[in-house]
Amino acid sequence: MDAQKVTLRRMTPAEYEEATAHREAESARELGKFMPYEVARERARAGTAQFLPDGVETAGHRLVVAVNGAGEVVGNAWIGPDPRQAAGTADSAWLYDINVYEPYRRRGYGSAVLVAAEELVAREGKKSLHLNVVGDNEAAIALYQRNGYHVSSMYLAKQIE
Repeated sequence: MDAQKVTLRRMTPAEYEEATAHREAESARELGKFMPYEVARERARAGTAQFLPDGVETAGHRLVVAVNGAGEVVGNAWIGPDPRQAAGTADSAWLYDINVYEPYRRRGYGSAVLVAAEELVAREGKKSLHLNVVGDNEAAIALYQRNGYHVSSMYLAKQIE
């Protein structure tokens, strides 16, 4: 398979609403494994309100769509400040979310979006890009490892009845 290439552009308000609905639903689905679904859904919404108080206009955050050579929007990403570092001092960025739309999956677009995101943060003077991934998301873990990402910490959990 030939390597895909994408360009990133800022989300429109409609694209932001769609991406937010998808991200919150996915977050609630994952959190719902550990808590009641309604609580998980509210926690996902609260996260959006906390980290993106001004939506697509939130300072320091890049909410972008990925466009292929044919002009098709193939996915989106949310890139922002590293939440582990104090504002203004961070030399790293954080990939809060990445999504390749279903018809474009398994075609190299995940790697293309990662490369474009890395280029974006490098242009902004950042030295690294960090992210979290759910431990059982084997496809995402494989994508990140293929693209040179490695485990930098590990958070484990066990349900105790």
